[in-house]
Amino acid sequence: MSGLRYVYAVCRPFGTPLSAQLTGVAGVPPKQLTHHGLVAVVGHVPEEDFAERPLRAHLEDLDWLSATARAHQNVIDALTVVTSPLPLRLATVFLDGSGVRTMMEQREETFRRTLDRLDGRVEWGVKVYTESPEPPEASERTESSGNPDSRPAPSPAKPVSGRDYLRQRRGRHRAHEEKWEKAEEFSRRLHETLSGYAEDTRIHAPQNAALSHAPGRNVLNAAYLVPRSQSEAFVERVDRTKDDSPGLRVELTGPWAAYSFSGEDS
Repeated sequence: MSGLRYVYAVCRPFGTPLSAQLTGVAGVPPKQLTHHGLVAVVGHVPEEDFAERPLRAHLEDLDWLSATARAHQNVIDALTVVTSPLPLRLATVFLDGSGVRTMMEQREETFRRTLDRLDGRVEWGVKVYTESPEPPEASERTESSGNPDSRPAPSPAKPVSGRDYLRQRRGRHRAHEEKWEKAEEFSRRLHETLSGYAEDTRIHAPQNAALSHAPGRNVLNAAYLVPRSQSEAFVERVDRTKDDSPGLRVELTGPWAAYSFSGEDS
């Protein structure tokens, strides 16, 4: 089959076959390319979409990018069931199989070292969100907007003096700060507890609510590299914390391939 070679991941040889119904990017089933005892999981993709110039244009197309990312992730998820893959960056493409083999030779030592570290381990993600109302400044802007179609819920009696207004405003700020401090303390304790099940951790920047569309404000956004043998205990521990602090929401995702611990930034 002609076309470029799209590389999903590098891994150790694995005996369990992938599903015959599994398809990846461009609707093509992934194949294994073995070289020096390592396996590159690859697929054929058309030059008209994945050559340098059209690929650069496609990466600006959010619909195309989302569909490609989903197809890429489907293959990584399938690999994670049968082995501990080292996922490569989205749209890692080579001219042919020879290019893939050259890449594997050049990075063989790094691949082997990383695969040793990831073997038998998966990544779990844990996020903590506040479910409290928006900050005082935002609610004040809403109250003063005068828009009859977006009237806020009934609020305390309006202040009768400037002094009362300032007192109420300070009270709202103090309540908001206390909720945030409580959320940070809860997140700190949760992270310390979960780290006891993990061999490595990563604290990512809080998610932007406008981009993630997740309700609430993200306080903790962490990844944990957990042995498969400890995963059940890890999940149970997260589940036991979900009702520990009213007003906070704990979200667990995974198990994933160990993206946060692969060192694959290039």
